Amino acid sequence: MELVLSLAIGVLAASGIWLILRPRTFQVIVGLCLLSYAVNLFIFSMGRLTLGAPPIMPRGGPIDPTAFADPVPQALVLTAIVISFATTALFLVVLIASRGLTGTDHVDGQEREP
Repeated sequence: MELVLSLAIGVLAASGIWLILRPRTFQVIVGLCLLSYAVNLFIFSMGRLTLGAPPIMPRGGPIDPTAFADPVPQALVLTAIVISFATTALFLVVLIASRGLTGTDHVDGQEREP
């Protein structure tokens, strides 16, 4: 499972970087979304991949912290999802406004000659 998760993070990051380097603004926005998904998966995987482990430790007695999930990466990823949704919405509004003003969706505002 770790190999599949690592490959998924790598593919998402590589696809996101490739799309960020494209000349169209919509492709840049999709690339930023894919890159944020890769970072979220990476942060989430740093909280130990455990099945059926609660994020809260019980009271009293000796506690083995390796038997429990880490709640901090879960909270960070949840916050990052909300922030990335808001920034994506903002980028899409700016894209529509820029397209209306310039008539093109290129990052530098100029169409290339074929």
